[in-house]
Amino acid sequence: MRAKSTKAIYNSRGKGLTGELTVPGDKSISHRGLLLGSLAEGRTKIENLAPGEDVRSTVTCLQALGVPLGERENQFVVEGQGLKGFSEPEGSLDAGNSGTLTRLMAGVLATYPFISEIDGDDSLRSRPMERIIEPLEAMGARIDSREGRLPLLVNGGDLKGIKYRPEVASAQVKSSILLAGLGALGETVVLEPGPSRDHTERMLKAMGYPIQVDKNRITVSGPHKLDPLELEVPGDFSSACYFIAAACLVDGSELTIKDVGLNETRTGFLELLNSMGASIQTTNYEERNGEPRGDLVVSQSNLTGISLTEDQVVKSIDELPLLAVAATQAEGVTEVRGAEELRVKETDRIKATVSNLRNLGADIEELPDGFIVRGRSKLSGSRVESFKDHRIAMSTAVAALVAEGETELVEPEWVEISYPSFFETMEELLDD
Repeated sequence: MRAKSTKAIYNSRGKGLTGELTVPGDKSISHRGLLLGSLAEGRTKIENLAPGEDVRSTVTCLQALGVPLGERENQFVVEGQGLKGFSEPEGSLDAGNSGTLTRLMAGVLATYPFISEIDGDDSLRSRPMERIIEPLEAMGARIDSREGRLPLLVNGGDLKGIKYRPEVASAQVKSSILLAGLGALGETVVLEPGPSRDHTERMLKAMGYPIQVDKNRITVSGPHKLDPLELEVPGDFSSACYFIAAACLVDGSELTIKDVGLNETRTGFLELLNSMGASIQTTNYEERNGEPRGDLVVSQSNLTGISLTEDQVVKSIDELPLLAVAATQAEGVTEVRGAEELRVKETDRIKATVSNLRNLGADIEELPDGFIVRGRSKLSGSRVESFKDHRIAMSTAVAALVAEGETELVEPEWVEISYPSFFETMEELLDD
């Protein structure tokens, strides 16, 4: 897919991250805005759509399904086709590297009476899909796969509602079932075993769908018109996390991150840093399009190690590699267990995190379901890998900022999956 390259990252002793920053639009909300906008009746307008490759894959797949969409007057416009308006694709739908797109799209396509294929890159092909195959087949779809992995052949049609409790709390699995439920006969109920991102529920409600949310019980009741949105996507909290952590760790930092999404199902990492003693203030808090947002003011902090609860692990699963980086500079021990899901992400994120931080000199122990970090560690520049994973690349770049000497990151371009301008933005903040 990509030519191998490297990037040198130098330590920032004496250089704090200062100034103001606006991060790209939230990737999770962007995916859903495009997908649900295509199912609406009318024109959805989206501002601040996430720029990464994952969201571009969603655009390409929707175009292959006959949805007119594109940029007009600094907005991304989706011409909604209604709940049953997709056309049968002529070829395979390429989801690229996006697990979110794959799982949500499979739920939508399960309601259509034609066969469609979803495929992706080598990394996505290695990720398990049984967690959506089982409930979608229980609803009446037939899904052929390569031993539970891509490519998926989705043969949909008339579905019936089900009551389903996923084994693991997952916004992608939940959303896949709910989207299938939009086209199913009767009620579809998801009983969550724990909290997960609720962007799908919020957006459906904003679009006039009578979704019912009662704590961990979410119910949709078959076809109902979706109203188009004028959606202002907040800054991606997951993208902001790398700069939040860097500002906490690098001496002399004083950074304001503007208009970032503050959905409580996404801000577990913020809660973790606060419990470690981080200096982070929230200002200008408001809610738009059903999503809370505001500004964050972050400065260098003296952190203390923590042990995570099960709920904290679920709420911060994507940021746990970054938490490990922060823990290397915290006093005491940080322990993460119950995070075995990290092993089936774009890469085995437990192994990748431990490998990179050990190379930089951290005292970190790999566990079957997590890791133990003993701080504080004096990090030294070394050669590290992105492991073809955007979150590992960005987490390791933050570690390199507090390491003495030069760190060489192999294949840094994988950040383009979610944050194409990541390195340029970091350099600008250090130069202010």
